[in-house]
Amino acid sequence: MSRLMGWRAAAIALAAGVLHTGSFAPANAWYLQIIALALLFATIERATPRAAAVGGALFGFAWLASGLWWLHISMHQFGGIPWLLAALAVALLAAFLSGYYALALGLVARWIAPGRWRLLALAPAWLLAELARATWFSGFPWIASGYAHTVGPLAGWAPWVGVYGISALGALAACGLVLLKRGATAWAAPALLLPLAAALLPQDFTTSTGHLAVSLVQPSIPQDQKFDPARFAANLETLARLVESARGQVVITPESVVPLPLAELDRATLERLSRPDRPALLGTFLGNADEGFVNSVLALGGDYSYGKRHLLPFGEFIPPGLGWFVRAMKIPLDDQARGDHQRAWAVAGQRLRPLICYEDLFGEDIVQSAVGPDAATVFVNVSNLAWFGTVMVQDQHLQFSQMRALEFQRPVVRSTNTGATAVVDHHGAVTTRLPALVRGVLEAEVDGRTGTTPYARWLALLGLWPLWAIALLTLIGLRKAAP
Repeated sequence: MSRLMGWRAAAIALAAGVLHTGSFAPANAWYLQIIALALLFATIERATPRAAAVGGALFGFAWLASGLWWLHISMHQFGGIPWLLAALAVALLAAFLSGYYALALGLVARWIAPGRWRLLALAPAWLLAELARATWFSGFPWIASGYAHTVGPLAGWAPWVGVYGISALGALAACGLVLLKRGATAWAAPALLLPLAAALLPQDFTTSTGHLAVSLVQPSIPQDQKFDPARFAANLETLARLVESARGQVVITPESVVPLPLAELDRATLERLSRPDRPALLGTFLGNADEGFVNSVLALGGDYSYGKRHLLPFGEFIPPGLGWFVRAMKIPLDDQARGDHQRAWAVAGQRLRPLICYEDLFGEDIVQSAVGPDAATVFVNVSNLAWFGTVMVQDQHLQFSQMRALEFQRPVVRSTNTGATAVVDHHGAVTTRLPALVRGVLEAEVDGRTGTTPYARWLALLGLWPLWAIALLTLIGLRKAAP
C-alpha cells in the first residue's frame, strides 16, 4: 500500500468514505457529504495518477460497504449463504462499484497536472463516476451522493438538475472548501457560491389537483414467513382484515403482498379484498411459467395493472453466468419478466403512477410519467424491504422517494411490508410515517399535483446526456486551460 499511496492518505480516504455514509438518512447530515469529499479531494489533489485511483477506490469502498452492509442480511439470514461468504459478496460489490470512482479520479490525475485546475476537474470527474454507476450494467445508484441533499441548501436544485446535478454541485462545493483552505479565496468563492444559488431560483412549478385520502397498508409479515406455504392462509387473513379496516378513497398494499401468482389466489380471499366502494392496488405476480411472472400491482375491480420494469439483478433477474449464486440463495420467483408500460392509474380524480421497490431510484426511467397531459399527479411506491432488516435501508429508501418528490414536485405515497410506510409531499418532506415493524394502516391525505419542473422537461427530452456532455466538456476545457 505504501508504494501506491501513503498510509496516512489511505486512512484519510477510508475514514472520509465512512463519513460520507453518515451524510445520508437516517442522519440526514448533508454537510458531511461535502466535508467527506473535501477530505478525499485534498488527499489526492497532488497525488500521482495511481495514488489518486487508489484514494478513489478506498473512499468508494468504505462508503459503499458501510452504506450497503445490510445486503448481508438477505444473503445470510434469508438466503442461507454462510455469513463469511455473504460478507465477502458485499465487499466484492462495494469494490466493484468503487472502481468507477477510482477510474475517474485516476484519469484526471493522469491528464491534469497537480494544482487548482486538477482540483476543479475532480467535480466533473465525480459526476461521470456517478452517472456510470447509475446506468452501466443495469445501474445501481443506491446512496448516490446527491441523495444526501434532500434537505439543506442544495435541495433547491432538485427541480432544475436532479440528483446527479446535485452530486456535481456537492463535489464542486467540496473543491471550494479545499481551495478556501489553501487560501485561494478568488477561486473558492464561485465554487462555493454556485451550489448555494438555488435560493435565487424559482421553486414552484406545479399546482394542486385536489386532495386524495389514501390508506397505506403495512402488514409487517416477517420475510421468513412471507413465502412459507404453511403461512399463506394466515398472512392473507391478516391482509384481508387490514384492507377491510381501511377508510381512505384508495387502498394501497405493498409489493408482493400476495406472494404467489394471482391465478393461484382463492376466489373467497379475492372477493374480500375487492370492495366496489373502495379501489385498491394489490401487490401480486401476474403472468405464467411459460412467458414469465411479472412483479405487479393490480387494481382490484378495475382494468389496470402495472408490472415492474427495472428489475433488480440477482433478486429478480439472473445475470449471465451467475445462476449458481442466485440458486444458492433460493429466492422465490428469481428470474422474472418485465412490465410493458408506464401509464398512470386514473382513480378518484387523480392519476397514480406505481413504482415497485427500487424503481424509484431511476428518475430517468419514470420521467415520461411526469410530463404531458396524462402525467401522474401522485407517485406510489410499493416495496418489501423485510429482506434487509430495519437499520439504514428503510430510511435510505425513503430518502430516494423524497428526492423524486423534489425533482418532479409530486407527492410520493409508500406502502411497504415492514417499513418505511410513509407520505412525502411535493416539497420532499415526510408528513406522516408508520413505525417500522408495526402492523397497521396509515390513513393520510395527499395533495395531487400537475405541472412540469425544468428537470422533468429536459430529462424527458434528452435523458441524462446533457450531464454527460457537461462533465466531459468541462474536463476537456480544464485540461486545455491547465498549464
